Amino acid sequence: MMKQLVLDIRPDAPPTLENFVAGTNAELVATVSLLADPTTATQLPARHIYLWGGAGSGRSHLLRATAAMAREAGRPAHLLAAADVDDSLPETADALLAIDDIDQLAADAQIALFNAFNRARGNGQSLLLSGPAAPLALRLREDLRTRIGQSLIYEVQPLDDASRAAILATLAERRGLRLADEVVDFLLRHGRRDLASLRAVLDALDAASLERKRPITLPLLREMMQQGLEI
Repeated sequence: MMKQLVLDIRPDAPPTLENFVAGTNAELVATVSLLADPTTATQLPARHIYLWGGAGSGRSHLLRATAAMAREAGRPAHLLAAADVDDSLPETADALLAIDDIDQLAADAQIALFNAFNRARGNGQSLLLSGPAAPLALRLREDLRTRIGQSLIYEVQPLDDASRAAILATLAERRGLRLADEVVDFLLRHGRRDLASLRAVLDALDAASLERKRPITLPLLREMMQQGLEI
């Protein structure tokens, strides 16, 4: 039964800028890496960065990876989900303050972020923010949208099929799996193409391969689909 096929799932490595498949986002990745390092952040034309893109575009991966890179470089970093922000934000000197899904900021949290923008030059902070739309389309207070609009703004470009295939290959290799090319081609032609769905299918294939002691091939995938696996 399919319930048995999804129990043995091994975790993937934490997000880094190295395991983010950049595709056409190479400039974006280079910019956030500069922001993470306190010795290079001052080279940027603006102190703050706003990333936007649709669900599954990799925004959260980039924020988590950049915050981790900052800590490794000796820069204090705070990573927050907008839904968890209240009426104040950390004022740690020289810190990177990363906030995901800023469209979900409550009224008090929006004021807190506006105040963080205003004091950033004085306390040396940099803001790395993400949301689902360009600043003008965000449902936030006008003064905050203006501040966000003065940041460096990047749209996280969607991946092409070659990049999706590269991600699947990387994830499979990390797990010690051999993923047949025909499986990748089938998933990209007939399956949902967002990364979350592709990862979920790989998880199920990984578990089925272990349980049945069979390689991951197109016949195994078809068999699982007949048993209820949605791709």
